[in-house]
Amino acid sequence: MRIPVLAAALLLLAGCSGAGDDASAPSSLTPISPRTPTSAPSSPATTTSGAVPTAAPTPDAPMPELTAWVQAGTAGDASEFHRATRDGVTTDLGEYVAFVTPSGKTQCMTDEKSDGALACLVSLSDPPPRPAQAYGEWVGGWVDFDGAAVEVGAVRADPGQFTVGTGPELPYGSTLKFGDYQCRSDPDGLFCVNYAHRSAVRLSDAGVQPFGCLRGVAPPEFVGAKYACT
Repeated sequence: MRIPVLAAALLLLAGCSGAGDDASAPSSLTPISPRTPTSAPSSPATTTSGAVPTAAPTPDAPMPELTAWVQAGTAGDASEFHRATRDGVTTDLGEYVAFVTPSGKTQCMTDEKSDGALACLVSLSDPPPRPAQAYGEWVGGWVDFDGAAVEVGAVRADPGQFTVGTGPELPYGSTLKFGDYQCRSDPDGLFCVNYAHRSAVRLSDAGVQPFGCLRGVAPPEFVGAKYACT
């Protein structure tokens, strides 16, 4: 007798529960409008200057291209270039630098007397001739590059800052950043950018090639050739 009574009670309870769910449910389904997706923040614009050339810049290369190529080299440790050596004696250059290309045809140095400007001795195949009015020892491969101008050839009574010798070798493909400059060594020559004036030079035995704002101008009395930002 207990089993039928219990079954009947369960059926009655189930029926009440179903009636309650039906009463609370909506009589018809209302479509839900899809949520408008939130717009993702736009990414910052990027400039597309193209791939950095693998070959050394040509004489007509624009400054952005040349600068990108110089920067793409393997960064050298500037702390390794604050010294110069001559006859086995090493001189500490403090904040200034000295280096030489692997060919040995170009050596460069900065010093206090030139206010950190770059001076280089280049073994030019065809250096500018001695000016007629110049007297004393003529060094046709002496190059001064302060960013605003490049002067090639000078009358020198002494080796100047190069008295202390030469700096460490800057391997091909390597760059060295110092002051307003960054130089990259390459078999085609030494390329040096001056960021303050957005100018550059290539130094090699083939000659001195200016870039950027540098243009040929009349040289001073005791200088063989000059390029300046005019």
